[in-house]
Amino acid sequence: MKYFIGFICILTIIACKEKQDKSTESIEEKAERIHKDVVTIDTHVDINVANFTDTVNYTQKLDNQVNLPKLTSGGLDVPWLIVYTGQGTLDAAGYAQAKENAMAKFDAIHRLCEELAPETIELAYSSNDVNRIIKSGKKVAMIGVENAYPIGEDLSQFENYYDLGARYISLSHNGHSQFCDSNTGEADGIWLHNGLSELGKKAVTEMNRLGIMIDVSHVSKESMKQMIALSKAPIIASHSSARALCNHSRNLDDEQLLLMKENGGVVQTVAFSSYLNTEKHEARTAFMPGFYKEVADSMGIEWYEGDELANLNEEKKKTFSENYPKVIEKAKVLLATKSDAPQAVNVSDFVDHIDYMVNLIGIDHVGISSDFDGGGGIDGWSDASETPNVTLELVRRGYSEEQIAKLWGGNLLRVLDQVQEVAKGLGQS
Repeated sequence: MKYFIGFICILTIIACKEKQDKSTESIEEKAERIHKDVVTIDTHVDINVANFTDTVNYTQKLDNQVNLPKLTSGGLDVPWLIVYTGQGTLDAAGYAQAKENAMAKFDAIHRLCEELAPETIELAYSSNDVNRIIKSGKKVAMIGVENAYPIGEDLSQFENYYDLGARYISLSHNGHSQFCDSNTGEADGIWLHNGLSELGKKAVTEMNRLGIMIDVSHVSKESMKQMIALSKAPIIASHSSARALCNHSRNLDDEQLLLMKENGGVVQTVAFSSYLNTEKHEARTAFMPGFYKEVADSMGIEWYEGDELANLNEEKKKTFSENYPKVIEKAKVLLATKSDAPQAVNVSDFVDHIDYMVNLIGIDHVGISSDFDGGGGIDGWSDASETPNVTLELVRRGYSEEQIAKLWGGNLLRVLDQVQEVAKGLGQS
């Protein structure tokens, strides 16, 4: 009995020490601890198939924003790798070309997980897979499809995409698809379907049946409203922010956000500078080319922009590519001392959008995405290696570990579970 009492005393001492340690930790220490403990999921990372070969691949610290070394150093557990296809003509030739592009990206992701780095990263198909793979010490890949255009008019291809690992699909991108209207219709007021086409309505039903999350980040507002009305499962916006803070058609207005809450879905706030603060983004974008040229001139390096760069011969292009990172690196250092430089869109601006949406629709309906390697990236979260800075800002704003866990992936996995549960009820094996 005395041994048992002694054991209880030891446990009590350890618990008290842990409580004391947590109470005295700094904000930075707390953020570091939380970042290590929670599952971190980024729902939108674009890929280039050229980075999935035997000689150039994600096992190397490439110049792109996401690869295995950067995922590891930044403690980012789960990148959703994106099968993206730009919008083309709505005919057989367009669909065939798009299908070739999509299949090449599916193949690249599978090659990474099954041939190039199976000991380091594994493809997940469910939340159970995510938790199992993370416990094994590996990184987790998941697949999202940005634009269902490559599916053509053959609805059976949704099941093929599901079998290949697709767990969310958007029905359009920048341009109206055969399935639905895009947000880009706002610019000219021209709509193809006034929401969903008849084929699009069938696609919603089919994704519900299969257990594929419906992504509304690029669709028109009317398309989104019709999807919510038809869907038997929650939906997601894989990479969108709050329109009330930044009036861009890629963001969701308050009515849309409240519909997402009612639907039980999740909005993955995106670290895309022009979707967070257009004014700051445009001022910085206008300033930087001249500043880069100024820095390059001081280093005795020829600097080119736009058409000049496109028209260079191969030798000059090669020289420019070699010098580019040197100029960028020096510019980063000098920029900090330049008082007249417009401020870059940063992690604070990003978390402002998280705050806004949490206050409006609740902590259970907001998440995080980067759009890395697809135009995303902000000051402080410019690539996967800087991911802890997001957690640090959330801690500074007063979010608890439980809330941060929801934002970083808990909400998204909850929706995935619910979507797959609906599919079981509809007879998907």
